[in-house]
Amino acid sequence: MDATPSSARSTTLSDPLVDRLLDGRYAIESRLARGGMASVYLATDIRLERKVAVKVMHSALAEDPDFVARFNREARAAARLSHPAVVSVYDQGTDDGHVFLVMEYVAGTTLREVLRERGRLSPGEAVAIMDHVLAALATAHAAGLIHRDVKPENVLVTPDGRVKVADFGLARAIAGTTVTRDDSTLLGTAAYISPEQVQDGTADARSDVYAAGVMFFELLTGSAPFTGESPIAVAYRHLSDDVPPPSSRASGIPRELDDVVRRATARDPDARFADGREMHTALVQARDQIGLHGTVPAPPADNTINLARTTSAPVLPDRNRTAALPPAGPPRQDDEQREPRRWPFVVVAIVVLSLIAGVGGWWLAVGRYTHAPSVLRLTYAAAADKLDKAGLHAHEGTPVYTDSVPRGQVAEQDPAPNARVHRGATIDLRVSAGPAHVGIPDIAGDKLSVAVTALRKANLGVGNKTQVYSTTVPAGHVIKTDPAVGTKIPAGSDVNLTISQGPRPVKMPDVTNKSYDDAVSILTGVGLKASRQDVYSDTVPAGKVVTTLPAPGATAHEGQTVVVKVSKGPPLVRVPDVVGDSEKDAKAILERAGLHVDERKLPGGPKMVLQQSPRGGSMVPRGSTVVIEVF
Repeated sequence: MDATPSSARSTTLSDPLVDRLLDGRYAIESRLARGGMASVYLATDIRLERKVAVKVMHSALAEDPDFVARFNREARAAARLSHPAVVSVYDQGTDDGHVFLVMEYVAGTTLREVLRERGRLSPGEAVAIMDHVLAALATAHAAGLIHRDVKPENVLVTPDGRVKVADFGLARAIAGTTVTRDDSTLLGTAAYISPEQVQDGTADARSDVYAAGVMFFELLTGSAPFTGESPIAVAYRHLSDDVPPPSSRASGIPRELDDVVRRATARDPDARFADGREMHTALVQARDQIGLHGTVPAPPADNTINLARTTSAPVLPDRNRTAALPPAGPPRQDDEQREPRRWPFVVVAIVVLSLIAGVGGWWLAVGRYTHAPSVLRLTYAAAADKLDKAGLHAHEGTPVYTDSVPRGQVAEQDPAPNARVHRGATIDLRVSAGPAHVGIPDIAGDKLSVAVTALRKANLGVGNKTQVYSTTVPAGHVIKTDPAVGTKIPAGSDVNLTISQGPRPVKMPDVTNKSYDDAVSILTGVGLKASRQDVYSDTVPAGKVVTTLPAPGATAHEGQTVVVKVSKGPPLVRVPDVVGDSEKDAKAILERAGLHVDERKLPGGPKMVLQQSPRGGSMVPRGSTVVIEVF
């Protein structure tokens, strides 16, 4: 309950709230504990005549109107929780500036005190405690309520082996206030805070799962996974480091429990159990798989906070005390005359005693027993109501996977239907969590987030994620599952996923000045495809590669088609007809057309072109030579 027991009566006597009537209803008797956010008092509800625990917020919080409004709202939400492992919230209010919460009055101490005495718990004891804690979180998460501050200080352990989780409403209300505690302790307590709470302050059911996983680690090993010079340093280790397996810190811890802690404390919220119910199911399966049995450890006697509801015992006659008798003497005459009149009283006494013996015998043999009605295939709420009307109590046990009973209905009850039970006995009910074996949905090709949602809807978890390159499946999508799609496996099992990273990156080879066939061979060898494109080139011989797209040295991806540009040689030009032109003009015209001129002169003429080769109008590669004869 995030509180330290008060050790001195003088402290209680000096508390101004002691002996005060709070809200005209709760008579404060003594202070039980004082913590960083509130003090807890033993009180009597004078209307219902029952003992209660009253948690009164410190004045720094009570002076924040936003906090008070939020606290009242969250307290009402917490009051709707009804589970044997949750400390019930009865009432909330404000009296003369004192913001208070009225809770169930429980006998026990905090789990922190148990750890201080024991150091670490056996695997069986740790699992027994987490069984209750996760059942409480499952109920809260199903009701849409997040605890946000799961830690040993908020878990109570009673001498009779009960475990109760406290402060659901308080933790959520504190989350939104701007009040800073004097010790600068992070909300959620640095040792148990989830990475997303450190990073951006967000929290959901998976944040409670993370804190529960860290607490489970501490129960198994005797210490928190991370330490640091300050709460901030510890908090940031949750953001940067993975929680190690408990077996790396302590011996004798089964691998199955390592796996539960590993998944619960994954830094990626999507890799964790979705909520308390899913983690609870995994814990029960691990416990049953390794045949682990254990009980809740008894709290240390000298640290037990007396939060038990008290009742007054009837005053019985002192059987060792003998009534004073008159001194013996001779009987008087009137006594002798009255002696026969005693017989009617003796007969009546014998008859009364006989009736008492008969009724008592009937009660011991028959009357104190009843038969447990069948509540199978009812919802838990309907089953609890039916048992209550039969004078019995309901206790929600661990969920059970079954193919025969729809999810949310009672699948098993212990004692069984029609069994002979004591009146007022508790019937353990196990609600169906859905089919015992489920088929892996067809998620091949789906985006990872879509695949994870589909697995969780099928009561399956996400195991290892392996990333590989693929030319057929887009990056971030599922390639395959292990086991394969359609395989039926036990509900709650993990499914391993192979995720596409997209095509493998490839550095473009340089194939310029190579033949097209050689270029194709080189590109195929590195996983690329080729597409030919013929182009003119003044510098690269025909049939040789001019360049590629992407260019040599660039990054391509396996399976990508590369454009290979192959030279057709220089472009073709039309040869001008220069027959009859002067030598000078003909030479200029041919050169402007990109052609070379070879002159062959005949002496004595007017220097006119008599003929040319190739003749005018022919198509030749640019840069070709035209022979002209000049006379």
